[in-house]
Amino acid sequence: MNILRTMPVEDILTRGERSGLVRRLTGKELVGFGIGIIIGTGVFTLAGIEAKDHAGPAVVLSFIIGGIVAALAALAYAELASSVPTAGSAYTYAYATLGELFAWIIGWDLLLEFALGAAVVSRSWSGYIANLLGLPQAWFGEDATVNVGAMLIIAALTAVAVIGIRESSWLTNALVVVKVAVCVLVIVAGLFFVNGANLDPFVPPAQPAETGSSALEQPLVSALLGMEQSVYGFGGVLTAAAIVFFAYTGFEALANLGEETKRPRRDLPVGLLGSLIVCTLLYVLVAFVLAAMVDYQQIDEGAPLAAAFQSVGQPWVAALISLGAVTGLTSVMMVELVTIGRIGFAMSRDGLLPPKLSQVHPRWGTPHRMTIGGAVVIILLAGFIPISELSDMVSIGALSGFLIVALAVPVLRRTKPDLPRPFRMPLSPVLPVITALACLYLMSNLDVVTWLRFAVWLALGLVIYFGYGRRHAHLGRRSVQPAED
Repeated sequence: MNILRTMPVEDILTRGERSGLVRRLTGKELVGFGIGIIIGTGVFTLAGIEAKDHAGPAVVLSFIIGGIVAALAALAYAELASSVPTAGSAYTYAYATLGELFAWIIGWDLLLEFALGAAVVSRSWSGYIANLLGLPQAWFGEDATVNVGAMLIIAALTAVAVIGIRESSWLTNALVVVKVAVCVLVIVAGLFFVNGANLDPFVPPAQPAETGSSALEQPLVSALLGMEQSVYGFGGVLTAAAIVFFAYTGFEALANLGEETKRPRRDLPVGLLGSLIVCTLLYVLVAFVLAAMVDYQQIDEGAPLAAAFQSVGQPWVAALISLGAVTGLTSVMMVELVTIGRIGFAMSRDGLLPPKLSQVHPRWGTPHRMTIGGAVVIILLAGFIPISELSDMVSIGALSGFLIVALAVPVLRRTKPDLPRPFRMPLSPVLPVITALACLYLMSNLDVVTWLRFAVWLALGLVIYFGYGRRHAHLGRRSVQPAED
């Protein structure tokens, strides 16, 4: 069997029309969905951690660099999503352009990204809700033997995700209003406490990493070039950019909703680019305010924004930030659960995963089996395994997907030049290639242990593909049928 066989675009479009998924979403709701999944851990936690550990006040530049790379990837997604509006996003695009093996790899990576991301965020949510309501740390804290809070929130949101996409969007948009208001509050209130001395030097000079740091903890590019481990300086800015890229992951979830959007060729580009622009602006401004309010060496890594306002005598703002964190993280988990269901639905529909996972609920019109199955895995991870150290895996999974999508743009233009493209990525093939190289470079700034874990996940995925997916793929079965006389 040819592991690089491609699926005809015509078949993808025809299949999407009879998938059973219900078209209910508008462009406005897609923007809300995008903001809902993007704004979360990145703005409430990572900004402070990376300012303290790697970039200093220049974490603002790290967010700008990450936003530029994400914007380039969003342009590629917008072209493909408007041309091939279907569930599966990058997985389906790879199937139509680069071949089945690449499609499997990217689908497997996306499942990793969103499942692990939901587990990490649920544990963060559990900690914030415990602090906000004074709940017992033995059940809700990061040190709990069983994190009951993380398990309960995933179970509750799974019920909403299964009941319907419209209900999911209503909940997400309501939560988005709250957390965007909190971000605006942070920016406006924080400007009154800006201290220029905290921004000098803006890019702290590079210095050796702490003694005892493992070689596995240094960026891959440094390990390959034999460079000495260091923090801060421009290298620290790039390392922080690779890590805070986690904050931008998720906008690609919108591309999975092509079969549930009323006018996908128009609304998907609006949702992708609109949500990313709003979030990038908020990220940069919040990071600036945080860096200007507190000396980067004194930033609290547990709750950076809340602690910053407590340090200037504004506990009421800190309390609102905790509320915003709870709502923000809730909406992130909501969209991640919806996305896992759609990616698994697409892979199962193609035969690469068991067919029962692509069954659509007759009443609610959602891929309930895949959504529930993914939620069970997330609940087990969130409840029993402290996985905060694996957050970099979300970045590497997302970046690998963006790389594939960027390459798919010029390939599809060459193989299907007459395909209608309501939105076109400019300067192809130059800009798509630049996008792919930028993603690869950010990936190289993640540490060696993240790459090793990523390799293990890929190896496991290849075992499943060659053991099940390749033999059961519908495209392969069709290609070996005898021709009629």
